[in-house]
Amino acid sequence: MGRAMKYVVVTGGVVSGLGKGVTASSIGVVLKACGLRVTSIKIDPYLNTDAGTMSPFEHGEVFVLDDGGEVDLDLGNYERFLDITLTRDNNITTGKIYQSVIDKERRGDYLGKTVQVVPHITDAIKDWIGSVAAIPVDGNDGPADVCVIELGGTVGDIESMPFIEALRQLSFSVGKDNFCLIHVSLVPVLGVVGEQKTKPTQHSVRELRALGLTPNLLACRSAQPLGQSTKEKLSQFCHVPVENILNIHDVPNLWHVPLLLRSQNAHDAILKQLDCVSIATPPDLVGWTKMAELYDSLTGSVKIAMVGKYTGLADSYLSVVKALLHACVACSLRPSVEWIAASDLEDESAIMTPDAHNAAWESLKSCSCILVPGGFGDRGVPGMILAAKYARENKIPYLGICLGMQISVIEYSRFVLGLERANSEEFDSSTPYPVVIFMPEGSRTHMGSTMRLGSRRTFFKDDGCLASKLYQNPTFVDERHRHRYEVNPDFVSKLETADLKFVGSDESGKRMEVLELKDHPYYVGVQFHPEFKSRPGKPSALFLGLILAGTGKLQTYLEQLSR
Repeated sequence: MGRAMKYVVVTGGVVSGLGKGVTASSIGVVLKACGLRVTSIKIDPYLNTDAGTMSPFEHGEVFVLDDGGEVDLDLGNYERFLDITLTRDNNITTGKIYQSVIDKERRGDYLGKTVQVVPHITDAIKDWIGSVAAIPVDGNDGPADVCVIELGGTVGDIESMPFIEALRQLSFSVGKDNFCLIHVSLVPVLGVVGEQKTKPTQHSVRELRALGLTPNLLACRSAQPLGQSTKEKLSQFCHVPVENILNIHDVPNLWHVPLLLRSQNAHDAILKQLDCVSIATPPDLVGWTKMAELYDSLTGSVKIAMVGKYTGLADSYLSVVKALLHACVACSLRPSVEWIAASDLEDESAIMTPDAHNAAWESLKSCSCILVPGGFGDRGVPGMILAAKYARENKIPYLGICLGMQISVIEYSRFVLGLERANSEEFDSSTPYPVVIFMPEGSRTHMGSTMRLGSRRTFFKDDGCLASKLYQNPTFVDERHRHRYEVNPDFVSKLETADLKFVGSDESGKRMEVLELKDHPYYVGVQFHPEFKSRPGKPSALFLGLILAGTGKLQTYLEQLSR
């Protein structure tokens, strides 16, 4: 009989967007540093079955897992911080739970019973948590020691009530030694006096306790470190010992958060609560400390143009931004991302909004490298094509991801091969030169789960190509996909008549995965999303290549690899 699963539940109060995801990830990092195996679950109380159909403006980027799950971006934080590989079931949504219960009811599994929120929905939540917590995610056999569960939203939301009740029942059934509740709350400072206010947290904890859950630790978000008197007041009114009140104040970079928790002995409080002191070791965060301190010490930077359509919200491209960060830090540089709305580069904007147009082009021309990330729909496409043209003609390092690769194919077709109206079927169904087409692995009508999704193998046609050198693998690479449209195989031979070469494809040779341009310092397009597998200290090969090329160090790096 193995050890019982230990659960650490992270809830949030007062306002959303406090950084519960980073807090949950950082708790996982500290527990992992104590020698425990950690897995994670994110609960999203919205009714969508997954994040696949949500606009990035609504909920930030859609993170894609190896198994093709389209999930909340917090699972990306867990994978990056803990270096684990999660499954689609590690993201629980109201939609998934209700769908599974309704499916059971239709099959007659409830034997004529009246199906209700309690016990049927709450039982389904508990069963889901129990079965997913047991799935190994770190490459080793057997279940993890600790499962960190983050409950999305804010305590008191109507939609999260069934989950709160299920977690209350779970805490009772697994016993207090196997359940630790950490409540993340806000301690604001109001007015000129600068007094730290505890009342919002008091109310939030009171609400949580009224629902049957008492926090074991409080994680208080604030701009400045909490005063001792503030901690004592919180302890008195929230029924939490002073030493269990953690303060997550603003830090220079997110890699400091696990160090902040360690310095406040968060691991001791959690391990005591979970009765794990005997199996844990003192936290080893040497590598993590080096990484956080290295970033703080960096003085040089590199300017990267991010030409996209969701540039108003950094979370829309969170994994791309993180992949750039990992690659830059590996080159001892800070990333300086210039957000450029693709529509501002278009000729039309020169007439309608000349100031924005001029500013966008000035910004683009000031950058050392250009990145066009993935996206859907035709807004901003002409601007992205102009950015790709500028990068190709002026030999500026360019990385096109998913849509960004398709953009480079359209640009090349129009301006090098002279196929004036070349386009993607997605943007112009009547184009005479459909160089990008809908490639069936999905449905044309249903939006959810109709794409080529998840980890797929790309085979390199030429072991001397730049991509295979950067991946340090002459034959193949496994990367994650999320797309409906691909390069038209009928146009490949025509596209390859000049300097453009498709150097990677799927096993059938029909789906083009990687393109490169000869006689260019770095012009790479990929149909997959390399950003999803980038990790701190283990940057994505293609992002590293982009930064090295942008700083003139790529050739030296490749020579070192070949030695």
